[in-house]
Amino acid sequence: MQGSGYLYHILPQLRKMYGDGTEELKTAMKAHSQFFNTSNFLNTIVTGIDLAIEEKEGIDGIDTVSGIKAGLMGPFAAIGDSIFGALIPTIFGALAANMAIQGNPVGIFIWIAAQLAVIVFRWKQLEFAYKEGVSLVTTMQHRLTALTDAATLMGVFMVGALVATMINVKIAWAPSLGDVTLNIQNNLDMILPRLFPAAIVGCVYWLLGRKNMTATRAIFIVLFVCIALSALGVISK
Repeated sequence: MQGSGYLYHILPQLRKMYGDGTEELKTAMKAHSQFFNTSNFLNTIVTGIDLAIEEKEGIDGIDTVSGIKAGLMGPFAAIGDSIFGALIPTIFGALAANMAIQGNPVGIFIWIAAQLAVIVFRWKQLEFAYKEGVSLVTTMQHRLTALTDAATLMGVFMVGALVATMINVKIAWAPSLGDVTLNIQNNLDMILPRLFPAAIVGCVYWLLGRKNMTATRAIFIVLFVCIALSALGVISK
């Protein structure tokens, strides 16, 4: 999936190491065009290790590089997606959105600063991995699982916090039974505060698991259902 892109961005270095039109270059290009798929936020670590090995061992290290790429792309995909694809956008996006709701323009600068920090991190990790080389693999190998679990747990925690703080939907419908008015929202709050927003998130999660369902379709379904129920007086903000 990312094999051709990976080859494209290291090709200038391969040409410097092996020369143009050489058999070594052709062998390296063929090896690097093989299947490779990992997080775009951590792929430069693999690139740095790759270049360090090939610069030291030449074409003889191509099998080592292929093994490292195959071994790291899975864990890095999980870690990168958890931290940079979910955790950081969730935390800083929530801060920025909450400030925007309150009319505070500082939120946008927090979001921009977070994205700039990610860009700098991606650049610096290439330099770091290149200097450390293959020793970096053995150093961090035993930490990958723990880091993945921690990032996943933090992401789930932040999603739960966002459900409780950012989804402000209440049941406005209060049916009357004789002289008694049944306040459904109060009864739900007595069972579990913010239960209704959690139920909405659960329904969306269930929708996303259906066949041919996409995030865009789920958003429009939620939008139309909320507009309809709000117009009927069933829900309110």
